[in-house]
Amino acid sequence: MRRAVFALKRVFSSYDRVAVHHARNVLEAEGIRAVVRNEYLSSAMGELPPAECQAEVWVLNEADSFKAEEILHGGKRSGPNWSCGACGEVCEAQFTQCWRCGAYRS
Repeated sequence: MRRAVFALKRVFSSYDRVAVHHARNVLEAEGIRAVVRNEYLSSAMGELPPAECQAEVWVLNEADSFKAEEILHGGKRSGPNWSCGACGEVCEAQFTQCWRCGAYRS
């Protein structure tokens, strides 16, 4: 019986399990297969070094690691900047509400 061998690569880590699972979900939504590792090691902190106890997101295909890091660390945006219809302020693509006047993107 043959088992598939994956080249795992860590792309994100945090002590916050919610943030780690959110990162994995974001990658999965982009078509990048990922897993969470060390999820429950925080209870061993003190017996193990703190840096070893962070929950981590690993991509299953090393070829996806660059795209995954770009997505998770702000390299990817959801489109071009937009101008607020109410006040004319230019807002970045990831925002749906104007930071200046509070108007929603049309």
